Amino acid sequence: MHEYLVTFHKTVLDDTGHDHRILQRQAVVHARSDVAAAYAAKAMLCEADGVVDWRLRADTCEVVELSQHAA
Repeated sequence: MHEYLVTFHKTVLDDTGHDHRILQRQAVVHARSDVAAAYAAKAMLCEADGVVDWRLRADTCEVVELSQHAA
């Protein structure tokens, strides 16, 4: 199993019309692939926030594999 950091962001406009990416949630997930990690993290977000679709809380889902050898 690999370890992945899954990050969810929502883009919002400020009062001057500029975009800002707001961190909604991060999760460390153990999975066999990045696709499986994204799927698991999306399910966790939905359960934690009580929504049926993760896109109600975030615009993007980014998956990064964490190195087994930290510096």
